Amino acid sequence: MRASLVSSIAVGCAAALALPLSLTTPAAAAPVPAPARAASDAGLADLAGSTQSLPLEPLAPDGPRERAGGRAAPDERGLTRREVRPFSLVGVVWDDARTPLHGTVQVRTRATADGAWSRWQDVETHYDEHGADPGTTEDRAAAPRGATAPLWVGDSDGVEVRVRPERGETEETGRTAGTDGVDRTAGTDGVGRTAGTEKAGETAGELPAGLRLELVDPGREPAGAPSDRVLAAPAADGADGGEAAPMSYIQLTDPYTSSTDLSELSEQAGEKAAVAAEQAAESAAANADLAPYGTSAIPALSQAQTLASLPEAATAKAKPYIGARPKIVTRKGWGADEGLREGGFVYTKTVKAAFVHHSATGNNYTCGDAPAVLRGIYRYHVKSLRWRDLGYNFAVDKCGSIYEGRAGGVAKAVQGAHTMGFNGNSMGIAVLGTYGSTNPPAAAVTAIARLTAWKLGLFGANPKSKTTLTSGGGNRFKKGTKVKLNVISGHRDGFATECPGKRLYGKLGTARSASAKYQGRH
Repeated sequence: MRASLVSSIAVGCAAALALPLSLTTPAAAAPVPAPARAASDAGLADLAGSTQSLPLEPLAPDGPRERAGGRAAPDERGLTRREVRPFSLVGVVWDDARTPLHGTVQVRTRATADGAWSRWQDVETHYDEHGADPGTTEDRAAAPRGATAPLWVGDSDGVEVRVRPERGETEETGRTAGTDGVDRTAGTDGVGRTAGTEKAGETAGELPAGLRLELVDPGREPAGAPSDRVLAAPAADGADGGEAAPMSYIQLTDPYTSSTDLSELSEQAGEKAAVAAEQAAESAAANADLAPYGTSAIPALSQAQTLASLPEAATAKAKPYIGARPKIVTRKGWGADEGLREGGFVYTKTVKAAFVHHSATGNNYTCGDAPAVLRGIYRYHVKSLRWRDLGYNFAVDKCGSIYEGRAGGVAKAVQGAHTMGFNGNSMGIAVLGTYGSTNPPAAAVTAIARLTAWKLGLFGANPKSKTTLTSGGGNRFKKGTKVKLNVISGHRDGFATECPGKRLYGKLGTARSASAKYQGRH
């Protein structure tokens, strides 16, 4: 990763603005003058996206948390209510991806539009089933962080978070049944967690080291950074009862740069822009044989047009079973900042299977929000988790739109980081949303079928059949194990996880049948 490059120059430009962390009343806060802005900084606020990373603190047992449902435990961590720069997606990260978080994470946020505070929302804590296969170059390259799933909360400018450890421990690894209903105790699947995915000896009452709250702005930079405003305390919250606590104040610092010199930040902005332009060209070139260079969407084709577009060698021996190519929104189309990811692409040999996921980001988004949700997940994967790029190969929104995921070419065998242990010779499709207790929209299931009919067809795979993959290591199958799987599988088929949610998983049979039909199979 390019750690030396600034993830958000606009945040860095406000790094010199330090506000007191725990003012008891807003009246006690004197206005803080805004830092001088260099002329060369004028266009920096237009850069897409930013990440605020805030270390979690011990919560006082007798502090304002009491109003939200009992005293905080001595080892509970979090942040009291505070105003922050605008963001739309949240997650919690920690130092070591091999260390699980045995506990619960809840957040509440303040809507930018009306200042209303949300109720407490659960954040999915089990995200270790995503990521690169253990021991691969991507896994070793940047010491990936442990993380929760990201949660989409919409336009927000205030946040409160609490992380509570679980009580009790299991016999083997100390891990209790997960909050998603999947028991990940070693041995429950006949194999147990392999080395490198969970540290043995961790107890359920301990939280991992280095807990931080990540607040992601997926691409809307505010008109100006907070400057001489005195922040007001939120109104009393009737949802939880009791008096509302006063707002806290934070230091507006971008954790991904230590510089506060505007000229240096401007120079880094120029470097970042050059890298982004180079990698945008690289990403566009990977799809240049499918659509005009730099297009925002690869157009749909009929099945006849799709077959006619293939090289002669692909149709010389027998009629291939390949579905019509669907419309695919490219990375340019959803606004990917190509300067975030690592340069170059990593390919696998073929595509034998498709793993279906839900993003676990919640269902509180509109179809118009989907590109921003995807930008937020992308930034979270790369900047917060230290992955080389977005983990999924494709994404599908609730209206059935299909989006290019990890860069490298939608028709190519790009290796993703979506199903730990089975990223080789597969692709990952994430349906944006959470589908444990909510039915996935029919449009999304249809999009899965149409996408797989085309992409799996390019590599000769039958959506209704089974295939054999070799595990790269995970909590369900040891490294080197040959596993027979459905060509269209759910994430849980390769890793002990609730993903893609019970309701979406239940629709995969429908997707398989429809996909085969779209390929022309009977």
